[in-house]
Amino acid sequence: MGTEIHLPPDVDRQRLLFGPNDSHFRLLKAELGVNLVARKGRLIIDGDEASVSRAITVVERMLEAIDKGQAYVAEEISTLMERHSEDAERTRASGVVFTDRLRITARTPNQATYINLIRDNSLVFGVGPAGSGKTYLAVACAVEALRYGEVKRIVLTRPAVEAGEHLGFLPGDMREKVDPYLKPIYDALDDMISRRQLMNYTEAGILEVAPLAYMRGRTLARSFVILDEAQNTTPGQMKMLLTRLGEQSRCVVTGDLTQVDLAGGDRHSSGLVHATRILRGIDGIGMMALTGDDIVRHRLVREIVRAYDRDENPDGV
Repeated sequence: MGTEIHLPPDVDRQRLLFGPNDSHFRLLKAELGVNLVARKGRLIIDGDEASVSRAITVVERMLEAIDKGQAYVAEEISTLMERHSEDAERTRASGVVFTDRLRITARTPNQATYINLIRDNSLVFGVGPAGSGKTYLAVACAVEALRYGEVKRIVLTRPAVEAGEHLGFLPGDMREKVDPYLKPIYDALDDMISRRQLMNYTEAGILEVAPLAYMRGRTLARSFVILDEAQNTTPGQMKMLLTRLGEQSRCVVTGDLTQVDLAGGDRHSSGLVHATRILRGIDGIGMMALTGDDIVRHRLVREIVRAYDRDENPDGV
């Protein structure tokens, strides 16, 4: 005897589930190798255990959508089946991130550890040099979490501390001033989400990219928050952002302690330095130190970073 699922009581919703001339069920049979029979208010699914499990998940998600007044077409059902297959792979994959456009694989052991820390902790600090993947991988994990329904929105933020420039002298309104400053984050998103989807997410408030000052006074529930360039926060700003986190939220804080642009360039005044010192060892907080060996940009970037490190620390201290 097969596995049974209760069907909606009204005929209209059943028709949406079955599809025109039972086309949805024929697709499930063809793609998953299962047999589906509707009988006395129940859907009976027969087949091997793995295929039945996939069919149940797809049908349940279709029923949830129908209950919300949505209808599926064949293409969307195929996407559901593909994502369920990726779900199973994702649970086994260490250091692999699934975004809408790319499957991103860690290129160093440290990067794989970083990805796993982000998945397993509510708050992660990723510290490392330029090109080590700390921001790119954090954005990828955020897109993945949104795709799989683990969060409802993504919030990407940076402190508006300029590296020798002044935003106030740039032309345009606040958005026009800030957008170029946040371009590295937009570049990462462009790799992972289509332009149309990116626009839809932004218009719907599912994706927000904003200066850190805009976070004050807010509560960010069911959000994936990324604070980039965190070496340029003060301890007060860092505390403000971390205390914005609401129910079922996650946060990744990234920064490079060799590029502090705070007044005087004193790394000890950085909120990132302060936070990683006082929050270390707290359950649910992960900390990852990426190194020059994790740099995956042009080969020369790694050599340039090492040369600057040698010059700034000639004694290796």
